[in-house]
Amino acid sequence: MRTLHYPAFDQLEIRDIDEVAPQPDEVKLKVAACGICGSELESYKNKSPRRPPPLVMGHEFCGTIAEIGSAVKDWQVGARVVSNSLVPCGKCVRCERGDTHLCASRQIFGMHRPGAFAEYVNVPARCLIPWPENLPAEAAALAEPMANGIHVVRVSKHLPANIVLVIGAGPIGLFCQQALQVLRGAKVYVADLSPERLAVAKKLGAVRVINPREEDVTKIIMEATGGEGADLSVDAVGSGLTKRTSLDAIRPGGATVWIGLHENSMTFDSYNITLPEKQVLGTYAATIEELQQALDLMSAGKVDALSWVQRFTLADGVTAFQRMLAAKGADIKAVVCP
Repeated sequence: MRTLHYPAFDQLEIRDIDEVAPQPDEVKLKVAACGICGSELESYKNKSPRRPPPLVMGHEFCGTIAEIGSAVKDWQVGARVVSNSLVPCGKCVRCERGDTHLCASRQIFGMHRPGAFAEYVNVPARCLIPWPENLPAEAAALAEPMANGIHVVRVSKHLPANIVLVIGAGPIGLFCQQALQVLRGAKVYVADLSPERLAVAKKLGAVRVINPREEDVTKIIMEATGGEGADLSVDAVGSGLTKRTSLDAIRPGGATVWIGLHENSMTFDSYNITLPEKQVLGTYAATIEELQQALDLMSAGKVDALSWVQRFTLADGVTAFQRMLAAKGADIKAVVCP
């Protein structure tokens, strides 16, 4: 089968590899679409040991069942499905308490097992949910990053979210923005260095967009809130600078949610957390229930996962990857469609 293959650090190529029969609890999925995630771009750019080559990446995907393992009872060949990005064990203490996305032995597609930048991928049947008939493939594949935005809403649901700052108007930031608008009714301010990305955030409903090259993000939020700060901020970049800004821009008693993974280490003023009782929340991935909620919102037309997304064939997968790495102009999100 044809794949977008990651054979070694700094290398990508279109390569034919052998298909593998599904295990008894798996189905073989004919991939319809697979999104290129920022985590994959960062892994490739930084030669991350978390995704060591040789590897087929890709964890945001949908497709049609082409073959069923001998133990699979709930699915039929020809069914259109969307997959979760990770495979939990379903048995550990984390899975039993409902935190399946934090499973200690989770496997992530395109990291611990073959991913979906390919014509076919094998998926445990328990990771699948139905693909709504009214959703194009390139939208259905992005239910997974949208579910990340829904998870941000979930981890911060104990706090008010009237005024929210989202830092980073990449795909995750834009999905977080939409989740907060739809599910919390938040007035969302969005900060990014790219005018093109800010234009998309504005089109998607941001009350104001801010370019840090031209304006002071924290100052604008303070002016908009009478000097208090936002109820909530989301750092969808993950640099030391954006993490500090996410703390500076929230009010006493507010919270920041860190989802971006750009840098691991940083320095910050810990008194800025302790004295004003600010909260720092980490967030990672999503549950299959949140994946279903993402599809429901998309199917109902409440989330836009099409107008700002570009489609590429698998044959053009290397080009798609390189363009998203460069991130110029309107190149915000790519979906590869075998």
